[in-house]
Amino acid sequence: MNELDAPPASNRPATRHATRLVFFVAGFVLGCWSPLIPYVKQRLFLDDAGLGLLLLCLGIGSVVTMPLAGVACSRFGTRKVIVWGGLGLTAMFPAVALAGSVWLMVGVVVWVGAFLGLLEVGMNSHAVEVERGSPTPLMSGFHALFSVGGFAGAGGATLLLTLGATPVHSASACALLGMIAVLVAWPFLLKDESGADAGGIVLPKGIVLLIAVLAASTFLVEGAILDWGALLVTGQGLVEIAMGGYGYMLFSVAMTVGRLFGDRFVAAVGSRQSLVWGGALTIVGLLLATVAPHIAVSAAGFLAIGLGASNIVPVLFSLAGSQTQMPRGQAVAAVATAGYGGILLGPAAIGFLADLTSLQAAFLALALLMGLLPLFAFRVTARQG
Repeated sequence: MNELDAPPASNRPATRHATRLVFFVAGFVLGCWSPLIPYVKQRLFLDDAGLGLLLLCLGIGSVVTMPLAGVACSRFGTRKVIVWGGLGLTAMFPAVALAGSVWLMVGVVVWVGAFLGLLEVGMNSHAVEVERGSPTPLMSGFHALFSVGGFAGAGGATLLLTLGATPVHSASACALLGMIAVLVAWPFLLKDESGADAGGIVLPKGIVLLIAVLAASTFLVEGAILDWGALLVTGQGLVEIAMGGYGYMLFSVAMTVGRLFGDRFVAAVGSRQSLVWGGALTIVGLLLATVAPHIAVSAAGFLAIGLGASNIVPVLFSLAGSQTQMPRGQAVAAVATAGYGGILLGPAAIGFLADLTSLQAAFLALALLMGLLPLFAFRVTARQG
């Protein structure tokens, strides 16, 4: 291949693989964290409320850091932000199995969340740039590797613990693998362009604000399935408590499959139709899961939610990266912050609404909220100046 035939620098195979690898690392570390949570609760003698507040600190660390990460991407380049976030996250992670007091653990979890926020914004900003050099969509495939990493991390940590490894050894092994992956990806990430789009923290505006609202709505649905899905199906009397997690399991599998094939789907129908049909399928899934008279209907609903929502967030990140009203890094940071805000605040809002009405009514409200996707799909995909 001569120089004229070479692919653009932002779309080299090595760069695409490196981008997928950092998405995998982010999901992998989060997946490793999940099996360690019961050990943390036991070691620190936390009740459910205390554990809930501790878990909230992870999200707070991420949400506070994400706007700063957007500025850092603009000033120092996405590669530096990815490496800072990835190495910081993996270096800090073993401390979750070592901290011996509640306040020390709070500090550790906040820092883990902060480094995760850096990595999330850095990798999504980098993915936008890689996709800009490609003739076909790539974002769904990148996000699919995050989901695959979550499965691998949760499964790997669970296996180590089952085989007799201590939480410290399990966390350290996972962190070491993640750190090696970041170091492997580092040389193949796009060259930093320090000073590009430099600026301070700015609030989302115009089309970015609308994209952020749509992202928050979608993440809110994901958070509701995670935190309230089991209560929904057990409250309907469809399954016993021990089987309550089947809904989230089906949702996760469907979302991963949807993202693995999502780039082809988006390339075939376009971003606008992806949002329209994704939002519509999510609405249908929420309705089925909420009013299900039988477990088969409920299962179909959770599968539909996962498939419908799978490519919405990747498309929204791509749109945030392609608009021209805000610097790219700051726009991606705004969408990521809004999304995590939806995950953090959404489940609490669902609980408040369920207390006033019912959990079924709260899930029906989610279906109405997802109606924003087909309603504003044309607006966010229109040519932006």
